[in-house]
Amino acid sequence: MRDAYSPIPELNLLKEFENSLGGQFFAPGFELIEYNDDLDWFCGDAPDAYLDRLIPFAYATSSGSFYALWRCDDRTDLATLPVIFFGDEGDLWVEACNLRELFKLLATEPDDSEDRARLASARQRYLMWLQHNFGLTPLDNPDDVDGEVLAEYTRRFAVWVSEFASGDLLDHVLSALDLDIATS
Repeated sequence: MRDAYSPIPELNLLKEFENSLGGQFFAPGFELIEYNDDLDWFCGDAPDAYLDRLIPFAYATSSGSFYALWRCDDRTDLATLPVIFFGDEGDLWVEACNLRELFKLLATEPDDSEDRARLASARQRYLMWLQHNFGLTPLDNPDDVDGEVLAEYTRRFAVWVSEFASGDLLDHVLSALDLDIATS
């Protein structure tokens, strides 16, 4: 597996697919980046305890927002870890419960008509790839994800951050997650 993009088979398949597109995008702003790239460029002075539990793997928007897997526990199947969205303007949320759910979200038709037109061909190829490799189809509505599970991961993420974060970092995370809860 030395030449593989990552230790996650699902991401390796996606990388092969992305490479086959020759630079075309299949979802607005989504682009795989170097697996487990150094987050320090984005997270500034965040402690290692924070950075070590996050595995960045893709840009989420063309403006620098990105997705990272959150090592919320010690499970060995990294594809089942929750996907966290880190916005370039400080936005933060749990995007999906796992990679396959993210893949379904990426398959959702873009709202913007220019994006729909620009991405149509590559998106159709992605839909076929998604069905062929995982038997998955796009969500009818991005709001169809399991909100209760996402809410629980969001709460757990805030509790985890509270274990080591400075007051400023914790305040930022709680604000970005739209939480006002006791985390201890």
